[in-house]
Amino acid sequence: MTGAPEPQPEDQYRLFVALELPEAVRAELERAQQRLRREVSSGLIRWARPDQLHLTLRFLGGVEAGRVPALVQALHQACRPFPALAMRAAGIGFFPNARRPRVIWAGVADMREQLAPLAAAVTQATLAFSSEPPEARFAGHITLGRVKELSSVETARLAQAAEREAGRLYGDWVAREIALVRSRLAATGSIYSRLADMPLTAEQA
Repeated sequence: MTGAPEPQPEDQYRLFVALELPEAVRAELERAQQRLRREVSSGLIRWARPDQLHLTLRFLGGVEAGRVPALVQALHQACRPFPALAMRAAGIGFFPNARRPRVIWAGVADMREQLAPLAAAVTQATLAFSSEPPEARFAGHITLGRVKELSSVETARLAQAAEREAGRLYGDWVAREIALVRSRLAATGSIYSRLADMPLTAEQA
Protein backbone atom coordinates (compact mmCIF):
# COMPACT_ATOMS: atom_id res chain seq x y z
CA MET A 1 0.00 0.00 0.00
CA THR A 2 1.49 3.33 -1.04
CA GLY A 3 2.34 5.62 1.87
CA ALA A 4 1.94 2.89 4.48
CA PRO A 5 4.49 2.92 7.31
CA GLU A 6 7.22 0.32 7.31
CA PRO A 7 6.40 -2.64 9.58
CA GLN A 8 8.35 -2.76 12.83
CA PRO A 9 9.73 -6.09 14.06
CA GLU A 10 8.02 -7.21 17.24
CA ASP A 11 11.36 -8.07 18.83
CA GLN A 12 12.54 -4.47 18.48
CA TYR A 13 10.91 -1.38 19.98
CA ARG A 14 11.26 2.20 18.74
CA LEU A 15 11.83 4.08 22.00
CA PHE A 16 12.46 7.51 23.45
CA VAL A 17 12.80 8.98 26.94
CA ALA A 18 10.62 11.97 27.75
CA LEU A 19 9.00 14.26 30.24
CA GLU A 20 5.23 14.07 29.87
CA LEU A 21 3.04 17.18 30.02
CA PRO A 22 -0.04 17.90 32.14
CA GLU A 23 -3.32 18.09 30.24
CA ALA A 24 -3.65 21.82 30.98
CA VAL A 25 -0.29 22.52 29.31
CA ARG A 26 -1.21 20.34 26.32
CA ALA A 27 -4.43 22.30 25.95
CA GLU A 28 -2.60 25.64 25.95
CA LEU A 29 -0.12 24.36 23.38
CA GLU A 30 -2.96 23.13 21.20
CA ARG A 31 -4.44 26.63 21.30
CA ALA A 32 -1.05 28.02 20.27
CA GLN A 33 -0.99 25.58 17.35
CA GLN A 34 -4.41 26.84 16.28
CA ARG A 35 -3.21 30.44 16.29
CA LEU A 36 -0.19 29.50 14.19
CA ARG A 37 -2.31 27.41 11.80
CA ARG A 38 -4.25 30.50 10.76
CA GLU A 39 -1.11 31.98 9.19
CA VAL A 40 -0.40 29.20 6.68
CA SER A 41 -2.29 27.21 4.08
CA SER A 42 -3.68 23.83 5.09
CA GLY A 43 -1.42 20.81 4.58
CA LEU A 44 1.91 22.63 4.57
CA ILE A 45 2.78 21.72 8.17
CA ARG A 46 2.35 18.35 9.89
CA TRP A 47 1.07 19.36 13.31
CA ALA A 48 1.58 17.15 16.36
CA ARG A 49 -1.59 15.86 17.98
CA PRO A 50 -2.15 16.85 21.63
CA ASP A 51 -1.43 13.27 22.75
CA GLN A 52 1.95 13.46 20.97
CA LEU A 53 3.16 16.57 22.81
CA HIS A 54 6.05 15.86 25.15
CA LEU A 55 9.62 16.93 25.92
CA THR A 56 12.14 14.44 24.53
CA LEU A 57 15.21 13.87 26.69
CA ARG A 58 16.72 11.22 24.41
CA PHE A 59 15.59 9.45 21.25
CA LEU A 60 16.83 5.86 21.29
CA GLY A 61 15.48 4.43 18.04
CA GLY A 62 15.30 0.65 17.77
CA VAL A 63 16.01 -1.30 20.96
CA GLU A 64 15.71 -5.08 21.31
CA ALA A 65 12.65 -5.93 23.37
CA GLY A 66 14.67 -8.26 25.58
CA ARG A 67 16.93 -5.39 26.64
CA VAL A 68 14.11 -3.16 27.89
CA PRO A 69 14.27 -4.36 31.54
CA ALA A 70 18.01 -3.55 31.71
CA LEU A 71 17.32 -0.18 30.05
CA VAL A 72 14.68 0.64 32.65
CA GLN A 73 17.10 -0.26 35.44
CA ALA A 74 19.77 1.99 33.92
CA LEU A 75 17.30 4.86 33.71
CA HIS A 76 16.28 4.37 37.35
CA GLN A 77 19.93 4.71 38.33
CA ALA A 78 20.34 7.83 36.18
CA CYS A 79 17.34 9.51 37.80
CA ARG A 80 18.34 8.77 41.38
CA PRO A 81 20.37 11.99 41.95
CA PHE A 82 17.65 14.30 40.59
CA PRO A 83 14.78 16.02 42.40
CA ALA A 84 11.43 16.88 40.86
CA LEU A 85 11.77 19.66 38.28
CA ALA A 86 9.89 22.97 38.34
CA MET A 87 9.00 23.35 34.65
CA ARG A 88 7.73 26.22 32.50
CA ALA A 89 6.62 26.24 28.85
CA ALA A 90 6.65 29.59 27.03
CA GLY A 91 7.40 31.06 23.61
CA ILE A 92 7.65 29.69 20.09
CA GLY A 93 10.80 29.02 18.08
CA PHE A 94 12.04 27.24 14.96
CA PHE A 95 14.77 24.82 13.92
CA PRO A 96 17.06 25.73 12.27
CA ASN A 97 15.71 29.32 12.35
CA ALA A 98 12.72 31.50 11.50
CA ARG A 99 13.94 32.15 7.93
CA ARG A 100 14.13 28.43 7.11
CA PRO A 101 11.74 26.74 9.53
CA ARG A 102 11.69 22.96 9.48
CA VAL A 103 10.50 22.33 13.05
CA ILE A 104 8.15 24.54 15.09
CA TRP A 105 8.58 24.23 18.83
CA ALA A 106 7.53 25.62 22.19
CA GLY A 107 10.29 26.52 24.60
CA VAL A 108 10.75 24.71 27.92
CA ALA A 109 12.90 25.55 30.90
CA ASP A 110 13.20 24.41 34.50
CA MET A 111 13.52 26.88 37.32
CA ARG A 112 16.29 24.90 39.10
CA GLU A 113 18.45 24.40 35.98
CA GLN A 114 18.41 20.62 36.31
CA LEU A 115 16.87 19.76 32.94
CA ALA A 116 20.10 19.75 30.90
CA PRO A 117 22.03 17.72 33.52
CA LEU A 118 19.14 15.23 33.63
CA ALA A 119 19.19 14.90 29.84
CA ALA A 120 22.96 14.34 29.98
CA ALA A 121 22.55 11.63 32.62
CA VAL A 122 19.84 9.92 30.57
CA THR A 123 22.05 10.06 27.47
CA GLN A 124 25.00 8.54 29.33
CA ALA A 125 22.82 5.79 30.82
CA THR A 126 21.41 4.81 27.42
CA LEU A 127 24.55 4.85 25.27
CA ALA A 128 24.86 1.07 25.41
CA PHE A 129 21.25 0.59 24.31
CA SER A 130 21.07 2.88 21.29
CA SER A 131 22.91 3.41 18.03
CA GLU A 132 21.45 6.92 17.72
CA PRO A 133 24.14 9.62 18.13
CA PRO A 134 23.69 11.87 21.17
CA GLU A 135 22.74 15.49 20.60
CA ALA A 136 25.72 17.84 20.51
CA ARG A 137 23.86 20.29 22.74
CA PHE A 138 20.58 19.67 24.52
CA ALA A 139 17.86 22.27 23.91
CA GLY A 140 14.65 21.66 25.83
CA HIS A 141 11.64 22.02 23.54
CA ILE A 142 8.24 20.58 22.67
CA THR A 143 7.77 19.89 18.95
CA LEU A 144 4.49 21.42 17.74
CA GLY A 145 4.83 20.77 14.02
CA ARG A 146 7.13 19.87 11.14
CA VAL A 147 7.18 22.00 8.03
CA LYS A 148 6.67 20.32 4.65
CA GLU A 149 6.93 23.39 2.46
CA LEU A 150 6.25 27.12 2.91
CA SER A 151 6.41 30.11 0.60
CA SER A 152 8.46 33.12 1.66
CA VAL A 153 5.23 35.01 2.38
CA GLU A 154 3.87 32.28 4.65
CA THR A 155 7.26 31.87 6.32
CA ALA A 156 7.19 35.57 7.20
CA ARG A 157 3.62 35.33 8.50
CA LEU A 158 4.53 32.33 10.65
CA ALA A 159 7.52 34.20 12.11
CA GLN A 160 5.31 37.18 12.93
CA ALA A 161 2.80 34.90 14.64
CA ALA A 162 5.63 33.42 16.72
CA GLU A 163 6.69 36.92 17.77
CA ARG A 164 3.17 37.55 19.02
CA GLU A 165 3.51 34.44 21.21
CA ALA A 166 6.72 35.72 22.81
CA GLY A 167 5.14 36.89 26.05
CA ARG A 168 2.67 34.04 26.37
CA LEU A 169 3.00 31.44 29.14
CA TYR A 170 1.67 27.97 28.33
CA GLY A 171 1.99 26.64 31.84
CA ASP A 172 4.03 25.86 34.95
CA TRP A 173 4.15 22.38 36.44
CA VAL A 174 6.28 20.04 38.51
CA ALA A 175 7.78 17.03 36.68
CA ARG A 176 8.12 14.19 39.18
CA GLU A 177 9.15 11.41 36.79
CA ILE A 178 10.48 10.63 33.36
CA ALA A 179 8.94 8.08 31.01
CA LEU A 180 10.26 5.43 28.66
CA VAL A 181 7.92 5.57 25.69
CA ARG A 182 7.38 3.23 22.77
CA SER A 183 6.48 4.77 19.42
CA ARG A 184 4.54 2.71 16.88
CA LEU A 185 4.34 4.09 13.35
CA ALA A 186 0.84 4.15 11.87
CA ALA A 187 -0.82 5.69 8.83
CA THR A 188 -2.41 8.33 11.08
CA GLY A 189 0.89 9.21 12.77
CA SER A 190 2.94 7.84 15.64
CA ILE A 191 1.11 6.12 18.50
CA TYR A 192 2.82 6.36 21.89
CA SER A 193 2.62 3.99 24.86
CA ARG A 194 4.48 4.34 28.17
CA LEU A 195 6.53 1.29 29.09
CA ALA A 196 7.94 2.55 32.41
CA ASP A 197 8.15 5.58 34.67
CA MET A 198 11.29 6.56 36.57
CA PRO A 199 10.69 8.88 39.57
CA LEU A 200 12.68 12.02 40.33
CA THR A 201 12.75 11.81 44.12
CA ALA A 202 16.11 13.12 45.33
CA GLU A 203 16.08 15.79 48.01
CA GLN A 204 16.78 19.30 46.78
CA ALA A 205 20.21 20.63 47.70
